[in-house]
Amino acid sequence: MLVIAPDGSQIGTKKIEEAVWLADQLGLDLVEVAPEARPPVCKIMDYGKHKYEQSVRDREARKKQTRTVIKEIRLKPRIGDHDYEMFLNRSLKFLSEGDKLKVTVRFRGRENERPELGLNLIGRLVGDLGDYVTLEQHPSKEGRSMTAVLAPTSLAKTIVIHHKSDPIEEPSDPEDSEDAIPEEIDDTESE
Repeated sequence: MLVIAPDGSQIGTKKIEEAVWLADQLGLDLVEVAPEARPPVCKIMDYGKHKYEQSVRDREARKKQTRTVIKEIRLKPRIGDHDYEMFLNRSLKFLSEGDKLKVTVRFRGRENERPELGLNLIGRLVGDLGDYVTLEQHPSKEGRSMTAVLAPTSLAKTIVIHHKSDPIEEPSDPEDSEDAIPEEIDDTESE
């Protein structure tokens, strides 16, 4: 078998017993690197350290991977202003988290004959989201629904969303605030 030293230089072709003895003298392990090669290739190394370094490399590779999550919102062509604002805020939240957004407009009954209503609604949403999105997949009608996919821009990650559950900061001492109500002065006693 061909033996490789810990520094990467070739030692040469050795018998198995000689290679094991050499690795034992160095206090390292003999690891078969290429068993299919002729002659088989073995390397003298610290196998525990090698496994640890490999796991660190794998962990770093996983950190650099980006997860692609597609969140979906479903709308109807005849949507109220308040409902539309709720969907707009939810869309901003998804985009600020770096997720893609799939917008689905569902048509019912006679609405199915007016696909321009869905196009207008998706166009309005893209217009309201402005610089935070890019249109990744243009609106397409499939059956009774129209879908479009929006991707966040780098500007979308700067969006700050305030939720109802977030605490509202109030002044600690009412006398220190500018809106404090002045105490009434009783002029009747001084007379």
